[in-house]
Amino acid sequence: MPNPHPPSEGTKPAPAGRPQREFGLHRLRSLSLRRTLLLVLLPGMLLVMGLEIVVSWRTALAAANAAYDRSLLGAIKAMDANISTASGGLSVELPYRMLEFFELTANGRVFYRVASGDGLVEIGNADLPGAPRPLVNGQPQFSDALYYGEPIRLGSYARALAQPLSSGSNSRQVVIQIGETLESRQDFTRQLVTEAVARDLLLLLAGLALLVLAVNWSLRPLQRLRQEVLQRDPQDLTPLDAHHIAQDVQPLVEAINHHVMRYREAMQARRSFIDDASHQLRTPLTTLSTQVSFALREPDAALMKQALVAIKLQVDDTVRQTNQMLALARADTLEWHMEPCDLITLAQAVTRAAWPDARSRHIDLGFEPLGNAPAEVSAHAGLLKEALTNLLHNALHHTPPGSKVTVQAGIERPDLPALSPAQAVLRVIDNGPGMTSAELARAGERFYRGSTQSSGSGLGLAIAKAIVQRHGGDLSLQTTDAASPAPGLTVTLHWPLGKP
Repeated sequence: MPNPHPPSEGTKPAPAGRPQREFGLHRLRSLSLRRTLLLVLLPGMLLVMGLEIVVSWRTALAAANAAYDRSLLGAIKAMDANISTASGGLSVELPYRMLEFFELTANGRVFYRVASGDGLVEIGNADLPGAPRPLVNGQPQFSDALYYGEPIRLGSYARALAQPLSSGSNSRQVVIQIGETLESRQDFTRQLVTEAVARDLLLLLAGLALLVLAVNWSLRPLQRLRQEVLQRDPQDLTPLDAHHIAQDVQPLVEAINHHVMRYREAMQARRSFIDDASHQLRTPLTTLSTQVSFALREPDAALMKQALVAIKLQVDDTVRQTNQMLALARADTLEWHMEPCDLITLAQAVTRAAWPDARSRHIDLGFEPLGNAPAEVSAHAGLLKEALTNLLHNALHHTPPGSKVTVQAGIERPDLPALSPAQAVLRVIDNGPGMTSAELARAGERFYRGSTQSSGSGLGLAIAKAIVQRHGGDLSLQTTDAASPAPGLTVTLHWPLGKP
């Protein structure tokens, strides 16, 4: 039956085995480190032990063959020493005691064959199988063979004769073969393999015991770290001591300490904001309450209107002060992303938005770009706009009517770039009353107001300073013209290009 809901174009069904594999990996990652190490290392150790058994079996078989082949070669040499061709024929003075002793050593039956190189003259077990490869005089061959369906180990040896045989053969070569059954070899090999397996099992058990001890000992610092964290007071935000922690775990402890420091900074910022808000809003709210009570008691409509106007001004001031405190908190704690920003375009927009306020105060407000090149930088445009708006608001509200305020923006490039880098700049210049040296030293502190400031919260410079510091720069203030009766003030936000 066809599928009534075929898959849409561009989609691929997931492989059938992928969910199971992902589930298995998730289960493995969710286990404890101890179990994970054991699950990973134990199969590896079992595999190594299996390979060790195979290697031990092959080594034991080679050792047994080498030992028994040397014994077999000794029997061949002994038989070769008893071969006689003096009569022109082939004769062997068979050393029966030697064969009996060899049979006892081999722990099985022994077969022999002495023949001419062409096989026309043979003595002993004539039906023994021949050597698998052509014999070379003086070089013995050892091979596995079957003799009447029974596996044997066969040694073959050939040597040259001083003169050819004359009795039915003209060969100048004699071949000696001795075969033995494999009971003794197999018993010896089985014993070696059994001992090797027992040894490997003991090594495996010892390795597992050492592995468990090593894992437990290695994880003890983590257990101590866990106990230290659990026993801490919830208000304790001091960094963890990483000196006695293993090097592999120190990055984790450093990451935890980094997170703790960020959390502590966030808590301090929140506590500072709450303290500042409670301190700064208590007086305006009390004043508002008093003014509302006065307006409610006042029967005269004209006086009531005056009270309402005063209330409106107080509300506007409180709203601005609240917005400034929120902006300051946002500048301290906001997680932001840098983006391309044209400083000249941004400063022009802020200046244009302030023209109505400047005209109402009879202040000449202008804008000057710094240089002719574009001033595109990587920054947070929203916060820079907030900083420049606060600087411009301070300049407009703390200079007398008829003053002049100028906004500058752009990139300042020094005459010697090797000594100092190019800097992004936002600047506000006025010819108002300025500030004294003592006031310049404290400018930028939260809630600090100079002697010429009759109103305001003292947060404008603090907000601008916090924002430019987040960009990697700083706020600087200087007197515009100290010799003038109206010295004025120049406030500059500057930060190196390419820095956050």
